[in-house]
Amino acid sequence: MANFVKIAAKSELPSSGEAREFACGDKMICVANIDGTLTAMDNVCLHRGGPLGQGVVDGGKVICPWHGWEYDAKTGEASHNPAAKVAVYPIKVEDDNVMVEI
Repeated sequence: MANFVKIAAKSELPSSGEAREFACGDKMICVANIDGTLTAMDNVCLHRGGPLGQGVVDGGKVICPWHGWEYDAKTGEASHNPAAKVAVYPIKVEDDNVMVEI
């Protein structure tokens, strides 16, 4: 059985083409809105630990604000090296609750 945890209210979600970071227990999650589709991934860039949720979204990728590493919002793969991946998590909205499965 899936264990989904509430991370935000629906009104707090990023607009289309934006990303935002949310606390989930002791970890931070990056939620991106890709043309109306929500994705959730680890918020820490593999390069130097930059906050992905403070970055921008372009072409379905979340771009780290520190050094520009790009991650596919659906798979977590880095554009320059598919073997470098951040974890992605199932996300759902029920009523006014935004929940991820960690």
